[in-house]
Parts: sequence; C-alpha cells; structure tokens
Amino acid sequence: MTPFDGLLHGLLVAVQPLHLGFCLLGVLVGTAVGVLPGLGPAATIALLLPATYRLDPVAAAIMLSGIYYGSQYGGSTTAILVKVPGESSSLVTCYDGHEMARRGRAGAALAIAALASFAAGTLAILGLGLVAPLVGRIALAFGPAEYAMLMLLGLVLVARLGQGPVVPALIMVVLGLMLATVGQDPVSGLERHTFGIQELIDGIDLVPVFLGMYGVAEVLAQIERREPPPRPVPTGRLWPSREEARAAVPAAARGGAIGFVLGVLPGGGATLASIAAYLAEKRFAAGRDRLGQGAVEGVAAPEAANNAAATSAFVPLLTLGIPANGVMAMILAALTLHGLRPGPQLVTQQPDLFWGVIASMYVGNLALLVLNLPLVGLFVQLLRLPYAALGPLILVTCLIGAFAVTGHAGEAVLAVAFGALGHGLRKLGFEPTPLVLALVLGRPFEEALRQALQLARGDATVFLTKPIAAVLLAAAVLALVAPLLLKARPRHG
Repeated sequence: MTPFDGLLHGLLVAVQPLHLGFCLLGVLVGTAVGVLPGLGPAATIALLLPATYRLDPVAAAIMLSGIYYGSQYGGSTTAILVKVPGESSSLVTCYDGHEMARRGRAGAALAIAALASFAAGTLAILGLGLVAPLVGRIALAFGPAEYAMLMLLGLVLVARLGQGPVVPALIMVVLGLMLATVGQDPVSGLERHTFGIQELIDGIDLVPVFLGMYGVAEVLAQIERREPPPRPVPTGRLWPSREEARAAVPAAARGGAIGFVLGVLPGGGATLASIAAYLAEKRFAAGRDRLGQGAVEGVAAPEAANNAAATSAFVPLLTLGIPANGVMAMILAALTLHGLRPGPQLVTQQPDLFWGVIASMYVGNLALLVLNLPLVGLFVQLLRLPYAALGPLILVTCLIGAFAVTGHAGEAVLAVAFGALGHGLRKLGFEPTPLVLALVLGRPFEEALRQALQLARGDATVFLTKPIAAVLLAAAVLALVAPLLLKARPRHG
C-alpha cells in the first residue's frame, strides 16, 4: 500500500460515523483544555484512559489524538486575549498576539493563529504519511547524550527570546533551572530543596507557575496603575489584511517545517518547536524588527510550529512505539490497554488504526478551523469588558486552574506567590518567560544529562564524541556567543 493509498484508506476509516463522532468530541475537548488554563492534554488524557477501555481501539486513538492537537488551537486564545497562555506551547504567542489585541487587532491575531495551525497541521499530516518510516529511523539515533544537548540548545534559545539584554535572560534561565531541581532526585529519589514541605516532593508544578507569572502578575500590574489602560476596541475586521497575510504565510511555512522536525525528536515537543520558530523569525523574517510589538509573524510562526509538532510527534509513536513526550506516552498506554503495541509492523498489521489516526487529524484540523473562525468574533468581545470585571475574572480563573491540578489549596497559594514574583521581576527589568520555559525544560534536561554521564561512566567527552550531540552542542555555543561577537566587532565607516 503506497502512502497515498494509505491516506485514502485512512480517510474512509476516519469518516465512519463512530470515528467521526469521536474525532469531533476529541477536538472539542482539546479546544476547551487549551482555552482553560490549568488542565493540559496529558492530565486530560490520563483522566480519560479508563473510559477508553470499552471503546473501539481506532475510535479511542482518534479521540485522544484530537484532544492533543486540539489543545494547541485553544491554547492561543487566552494567550492573545488576556496574556495567559492556555498551554506552554503558546507562551511565545503572548509576545505579539497580545500586543495585536491591545492595538485592536485581536480578531486578526486569532484568525492568523487558526489559519496557520490548520495549514501547518495539514502539511504535517502529509509529511506524517509520506516520511514517517524514514524520520522514525532518524529519531532512533537520539540517545540520552543527544537528548541532553537538544535540551541545552533549547535553553540557550530561551535566553535569546526576550527583547532585552542577554545577561538578565540568562539569569532567569538559571533561576528556572534551580526551581526545576526542587523535589525528588530523578536518580536517587532523595528530596532536594523542599524545606520539609510535603507538597514540594513531586517538584513545583508547572500550571501554578504559568498562571501566576502571566495571569496573576498581569492583574497585579493593572491594579498598581492608577488608571488601567483602556481596553482595545476591535476594529470590526476579523480577517487579516493583505499585508498581514503576506507576512504570515512565509512565517507559518517556516514554523511548520521547524515544528515537524522538532516534534519527531525525543524531547522536542510543541513548546520547544514554538520557541525555535519564534527565534527563526527574529533571524529571518522581513519584519523581524517589529517582533514583540504586534508582528503577525510572531503569531503565525509559533502557532504553526506547535500544531505541526503535535502532529509529527505521532511519527515515533506509530512507527517505533516510542513516545516523544508525555502526551504520546498516555496515548501509548491507551493502545496498550487494548492489547496493541505500536511499532514497525503496525502499518501492515493494523492499517485501519495507523492510517485512520493519520487521516482523522486532517478531519479534526478542518473541524477546528470551522469551529474556531466563527467564534473569533465572540472571543474578541471579551476585550470589551471593563478591566474592573475582566481582572477579577482572570484572577479567579487562575486560582481555580491552579487548585484543579491536585485539589490542594497550596497550589493556588503557589500561583499567587509566583504572581508576586513575576510582577516584581518585571518591575526590575527581568522578563519572566525565560524562567518559565527553563522550568519546563529543566527536569528533562537534567534526566538526560545524568543518564548520558552514567552510560559513559562519568566521561563528559561523550557529548563531543557523538556526532549529533557534538553538532547540537556547537549550535548552542554558537547561538550564545555569536550575537556577543557581532556586537563586539568594530564597525568601519
């Protein structure tokens, strides 16, 4: 069966009434998960695992995959409207998306996010069907050493995200890495930096940090102002202009390509893909000087990247049985419950599952586009609310989202604490985004680093002797020092 025959066969499987219904249910739940901070696709899928046991395996896989890529759509909504990312993969969308909303272009920002996600998702689905076996073999080359250097490169790129100097950003990265060490040691299991607080044994949960640093801190900043800034009034044009569309298309193409590659690699994921896509725009976009000030490229690229990464993450899962991230591990667990083991033989032994899941992603992306674009006008109306009503609404949503993680009031307290920290950091000129993203990448970076050193019996040259790891390390060093060298270079003329 050729890839095109397989995609056609999968489409016939996906449009069966049962599978179509679960596909629509999955993307609806995923959108809600993305819009509402504090849930997350991994936790949602974990909660739904017992319910999938009695489902048809194909229907279960289609629904769970819809939750994942649907959450990437929804995560941009709150990031654009109220600067509270629904998902970590939408963190960088806050930069330009929210600035566009403040300037009365919220409708255009939401439309660009939806269209870029759909276009990148569609192309990623074609790539998934065409090159899944090939890219899956490439992913096998990544061991702990390569994984660690990929995370290191991601941390360096995080430091390059901010609009300010590099040194404060690096300080925030280091602080984020320090916070990532709180909890049990991943190797020995010993407690670290918990100060006897039982709630910190499992580490600092990411959700209260997201909600505090962005939601609570933003409310505190508005309260501190004597006169809150006027809420922007939508222009009435919910579609991007021709100039915005021309700028968004190449940005979405670049972001989609970056997202597809990083989604396949272990540890890459949607968050790292959105970071890399944004950094690429800062380097290659025609309007790179406008990034951070409401540039459409800053919305199109990361949103295309996170959706493409969510799609391509199925490559190693379906072809090798290797989950690229936590969400894929949950979907693997669901398939295992049904006695299925993804791997190289899945395409021949279970063609309905393999091709049905791939084709359902196109159906789901189309459904998300149809559902999201008509709702853009409704979402934009949120900006008409006076901040006296919107501020408390944001604050209550953040506290409920933090509490919902574990059901402990301490998580809500933690969100408030990080909100105060984020507000203080901004006043001191420190951008909190590098800290938050370093906290996201910190634990997998430490685990991969220590595994690589254990396998090499403590020989640190393992990062230089393995070709892929050496290339990634060189890229990290170059990304860190190149801008400094360019600034130090004497100018002639």
